[in-house]
Amino acid sequence: MQSSPQTPLSVDGAEPIEVISDAKITELIEEFESEAQTRDLKGRWRLFVGIFAGLLAVYALYWTQYNIGTYVYRPTFLALVLSLSFLIYPFGKRDKKAPTILDIVCVIGSLVSLFYLVFNYEAALQRIVNPTPVEIVMGIIAILMTLESARRTTGLALPIIAVVFILYGLFGNLIEGFFGHRGYRLDRIIGQNYLTLEGLFGVPLDVAATFIVLFTIYGAVLEYSGAGKFFLDWAFAALGKSKSGAGPGRTVTMAGFLLGTVSGSGVATTVTLGALAWPMLKKAGYNKETAGGILSAAGIGATLSPPTLGAAAFIIAEYLKISYLDVLIMAMIPTVLYYLSCFLMIEADSRRMGTHAVVAQTESLKVLTLKYGYHFTSLFAVAILMAVGMSAYMAVFWSIFIAFMLSFLRPETRLNSLRALGIGAVVGVILWFGRSVINPILDPINIDIRSEANAAFWAMMVTVLVACFESWRQKGGAAPILKMLESGGKGTVSIASTTAVAGVIVSIITLTGLGTRLSGSIVALAGGNVLLTVLFAALALWVLGLAVPVTASYIIARVMIWPALTKIGVPEPAADMFIFYYAVLADVTPPTALAPAAAAALTGGKPYPTMMMAWKYCLPAFLVPIMFTISPEGASLLLVDVTGKLMLSYNPDLGWLFQGNWWLVTQTFITSLIAVAAMALGMGGWILRLATPIERILAGVGGVLLLYTDWRTDVIGGVMVVAAIVLHVLRTRTERAALA
Repeated sequence: MQSSPQTPLSVDGAEPIEVISDAKITELIEEFESEAQTRDLKGRWRLFVGIFAGLLAVYALYWTQYNIGTYVYRPTFLALVLSLSFLIYPFGKRDKKAPTILDIVCVIGSLVSLFYLVFNYEAALQRIVNPTPVEIVMGIIAILMTLESARRTTGLALPIIAVVFILYGLFGNLIEGFFGHRGYRLDRIIGQNYLTLEGLFGVPLDVAATFIVLFTIYGAVLEYSGAGKFFLDWAFAALGKSKSGAGPGRTVTMAGFLLGTVSGSGVATTVTLGALAWPMLKKAGYNKETAGGILSAAGIGATLSPPTLGAAAFIIAEYLKISYLDVLIMAMIPTVLYYLSCFLMIEADSRRMGTHAVVAQTESLKVLTLKYGYHFTSLFAVAILMAVGMSAYMAVFWSIFIAFMLSFLRPETRLNSLRALGIGAVVGVILWFGRSVINPILDPINIDIRSEANAAFWAMMVTVLVACFESWRQKGGAAPILKMLESGGKGTVSIASTTAVAGVIVSIITLTGLGTRLSGSIVALAGGNVLLTVLFAALALWVLGLAVPVTASYIIARVMIWPALTKIGVPEPAADMFIFYYAVLADVTPPTALAPAAAAALTGGKPYPTMMMAWKYCLPAFLVPIMFTISPEGASLLLVDVTGKLMLSYNPDLGWLFQGNWWLVTQTFITSLIAVAAMALGMGGWILRLATPIERILAGVGGVLLLYTDWRTDVIGGVMVVAAIVLHVLRTRTERAALA
């Protein structure tokens, strides 16, 4: 993600406070979001890679309009992604200049091996279990190139795990006992991973090549049209005038939520937000570790929350065969609980630390909303269009188009010149109204105009071409729309190679039956106890998250842990959301929490204490998933009934429909609110004043008991929370009376 332009904030009428440089922001994001820095390309290489990345984005947009066969689109998309990764990411830390001979060889290997499949897939499908020698060689090259791409973009851990699984698939017959299996020949493994829609080209890559890449492009449109800066300014204008000492912390949390809709990355949001907000938090009196914890919680919260969520959310929709809108609906109540906890804990820490208000001098909320409020429109459009029945990818396409058009409302947010827009608009209108004449002419090249979306797509493409011509003629920098397409293409590189490698791991797990055995052993180890099974699953996800990226962690856990959860009666959507939350939370879990580590590097704080502060702020995100899995009724927090059916849905003819137990949902929601508040009291240590250890223990334990959806634990937990508050109030009154 490119850093959003940073405008210095003026605090309390003073001089603008220091803002971290864009170069430092980019450096921190690259260091903690991926374990390899990108090349600083110059000259012709810079131009070539920019065009390459832009064409990848255009290819993804083209797919939304015209049918490209699955056996063509997935391999070609992966070929382009792998090639781009070798041009952007160097082989080693010392190799940061122009691409080398080795990089060119890797690009050629990627293109040849994957395009060979594109041109021969029909024949290859007939010999999946017995591929030809050429297909075996091409498959090995494709897998090696994918592993190398993942190594460059995410580090060694994921490729090493994939290699271990491949060796396990080959030599499982040499292993005795639980992990042993009959073993598979190399040609069988290559056929499974290269010639089928499993392995490299499985569901994970499919989601990356269809949904995730479109959301990446959408985020780039918002970023380059100034939406990221507007969301920050709007949050500071809305909450930054607070006279409370907790005001700066709450403002930063809300700003992180809004900025996360643009970045889609916990680390990127943390760093970009921290570059602007850390000086303000410091001025308010927050220490380095607490400020880092707040920034991390704000950054990671956006990836857990609608309307974007993390990349794994798209895979959830694909696995469960539900719409992405359904996943957004399931995440609503957990999001409320998450931010309630953040606000309450920030309030408690602010009071304990004696922080003070810092008023950010920004334009008024009214002025900002009137000038730039249109940036919110496309965010709502995504959900609204899906609600009325539009497919997720078309909803995102139209949201991209809406954001693109709205950027022209103000000169400073325009993605290119009005002339380019005008020419594109004229072409779009001509194509739409003249389609009966134009379509027969275009028929030989299999392009036609059958919908408004087709015309809108070509209007944008003509606008891009005009912008290219204008940039070339003026010999100036690239127009924002060209930078936007480049950013959108680059943004999907690491996630696509990650999903392809994860697909290989999943195929081996499925082929060898390891997933079924592991899930069965988890249930057996827990003795069939639901709580123990859930806790073991959480532990396994934590260990897995230490080594691999969030999306890969979810994909692998889905085949290894999900069956164990569903076997003990957890509704399928609840099992998926549980895995999703714990995979995302790896970014804030010690000892390798990336978001807090990045925040500590920015604030100068100590990494481990910063991780612990972030873990404290994110605590409900760890406990609420347990709440909706340890009892069938708890799934109502996801608006899911005991059978796994979504209670809230939208019917284009009937509108929003609720088919479930309103009383159960209301009861569970209220109980969870009290539970989160009680845990915040226990963890934060502040009620009316500093709480005693016994008051904190009563509140914290009572909150945990309230998480279990059962009237008996609710009564006991409620009594403990009330006891903590009563003890605190009586003690406070006694102390005040003594002082009087």
